[in-house]
This record gives sequence, structure tokens and C-alpha cells, in this order.
Amino acid sequence: MTALVRRFVLFLVLLGTITLPVQAQPAERVIPAVPRADEAPVALLVDITTGQVLHARNAERRFMPASVTKVMTLYLAFELIEQGKLDPAQVFMMSPEVAREWRRKGSTMFLDRGERVTVHDLLLGIANVSANDGAAVLAEGQAGSVAAWTAAMSEAARGLGMSGSHFGTPNGFPDEGRTFTTANDLAKLARALVTRHPDKFGYYIGRAGFDYKGIAQVNHDPMIGRVDGADGIKTGFTNESGFSYLGTARRNGQRLVLVLAGVENGRLRGRLALAYMEWGFSAFDRRRLFAPDAVIGTAQVQNGDARRVALVGKGPVAINLPRGSKGRISANIRYDGPLRAPIMAGQQVATLEVTAPGVAPARIPLYAAEEVGVAGPIDRIVNAIAGLFA
Repeated sequence: MTALVRRFVLFLVLLGTITLPVQAQPAERVIPAVPRADEAPVALLVDITTGQVLHARNAERRFMPASVTKVMTLYLAFELIEQGKLDPAQVFMMSPEVAREWRRKGSTMFLDRGERVTVHDLLLGIANVSANDGAAVLAEGQAGSVAAWTAAMSEAARGLGMSGSHFGTPNGFPDEGRTFTTANDLAKLARALVTRHPDKFGYYIGRAGFDYKGIAQVNHDPMIGRVDGADGIKTGFTNESGFSYLGTARRNGQRLVLVLAGVENGRLRGRLALAYMEWGFSAFDRRRLFAPDAVIGTAQVQNGDARRVALVGKGPVAINLPRGSKGRISANIRYDGPLRAPIMAGQQVATLEVTAPGVAPARIPLYAAEEVGVAGPIDRIVNAIAGLFA
């Protein structure tokens, strides 16, 4: 079955798929309605803790992300810091070329030609006051040219599976349509940003504002300080693209990511962001299926010193069901198998797909609970004999 998708039905209780009733919604509690289609041409709300889509409208439609582009610049910078190729203490200078193109152009942190600035301050300016000049200085300073940086942005996007995205600018300024993305791709980017770089995400993103050179500016994120648990991420606007937004909020261990694009004005964007998030957190019951670190199943291993490896999630495994709904919950473990040794403990090797009536599936990564080494001579003999009786 190598290179084929193995499908195992997961029996949640005893030997059958169980029915998990959801507690009835109290009559006095009012659940907000999902916003109308005419208000947000592109909208996506995802629970990234489960991978479950709670709401989607034109999630694969390509659009110009405007300053939301800067999220990919931030993600690439965080990756490079992890790789030791960029240091927050590094100092870059605004070159004459970057100054001619970006000094005082659009959102700015007021950099001047020849000015020296740390990567630390550039990241804060890009994340919180949408500094076009800061993004260009960072791009040229690290990669040698803006073009080299944007090529690296597109390559990083492909590595995340963002198949509907391309970047021709580090800051999202109009570039004749060379920069585009989709809501699904931005949700993947947000998940990678939060899960791969939680410390940098928490430090650099979601501040109330940024004061640089004595010039205080506020962060115009519509959720920070207004939605419980909101971290923000990035707003965007150009005349060509309209108003867009990529944001996230976390409550009780659950993190939702919201994408909006093509919204008519900033006030409506803010109202939609609040409405979607409150709906996402209140319109569903989050049903826990497995406790943290519980062994959910096993996967077959080829040429390993063990024939199977136990599979666990990261944190509790849950699914969102509409409040008041009652239905059967099914779970399947999927992986390309058998897996090939060696396998590292904590390596993602499978996916748990949880389905229920009326909602999109939750697709939850599963990880190896322990290390599986390559089989030695005796292991291969034992595996061969065991295979005869399998």
C-alpha cells in the first residue's frame, strides 16, 4: 500500500461510531447571525486548532491582498531568524533606491534616506503601523534586492501549500496584479505564523500601536481591544482591492482565523470582523473527542524497529457542531503508508478526519508518539516472520 492513502475507521467508543448529542442551547441566549453575502464578497472563518472551516464564501477566489501582503514578509522574516540568517539586532540602511521609491509613500514609519534602523524596529513598524518603507528596507537589507526578497516570499508560500498566491511586492502596494492570494491561502499562512513562531507572533504582532522617532501611530486592527482574545494580524486597503483583513482570536484553547476581502469600507470591515468572530465562538458547541496526549490510533511502519507507531494530537482533539444539533460523529485516520522508518517522535505523519452532519470536516494533524528507528538485521527477520502471519 506504499504511496496509497490508507484509511482506517476510528472507533470512538467500543466497536462502533457513536452518536454524541449536543446540549440544547439555552433559550435566553441569542446567537449572532452570520454576516450577509453582499457585505463580504470573500470571507473565511477557520478553527485552526482543528482545521475545521466554520464559514466560507469564495475562499478560492484570487484577490489583491494590499497590506495583508506584509504578513508574508513577517512570516519570511521569522523563518530567517529561526534559520540564523536574520537577527533582530541587525541594522539596515534605507538606500537611495529604496528612498526614491518608498520614502513617505502610503503607510510609513518615516524612514529617511541613509537612515539606519534595526530589524527589530522594522518588524514592529511593519506589523503594527503597516510601514511600506520598513518592508522595503527589510527586503533589500536581507536579500540584497526587493526582487530577491519577493521571490523568497513566493517560494515560502509554495512551501506552505499556498497554491493560489504570488508575491511581487513586500508590502502590498499596487503592482499591476502581480501580487495575489486567496482566503484559503491566507488561512494557511496565519496558521503557520501562529504555530511555527508563537513567541515572535506574540511579541511583534497585535500591539496597540508603535512609537518610532517620537512619532506615535495607532494600529488600525478592528479587533484588538474589542474582541475578547483577539491578537489581530493585519488590515489592508487600496482603491483597487478594497478593504481586506486577516485576523485571529483565541478563547479557551480554541483559535479562530478570519479572512475578509473586497469589503466596501473600513467601518463595515470592522463590524464584519467583530460579527464573524462572535458568531464563530458562540454558534458552535466544541465537542472534545480525545484528551491531550491520548493515543488516537496507530500507523503501520515499514523497515522499522517497530511495526507500528502510536499517533497523538497536539492538545485536545475536538470538533465544532452547530449548537443544538444531534448527529453521528465519524473519525478516520489517513496517511500515506506504510510509513517509512526512521520516524522522529513528534513528527507529523497522519491526519485525523472528523466528520459530522451539517458541518465541514475537521482535519487534525497527528504526530508520532515515539521514535521508530531503522530496522536492524534481527528486526527485519522478526518483521518478515510477523508479516507471514499478518
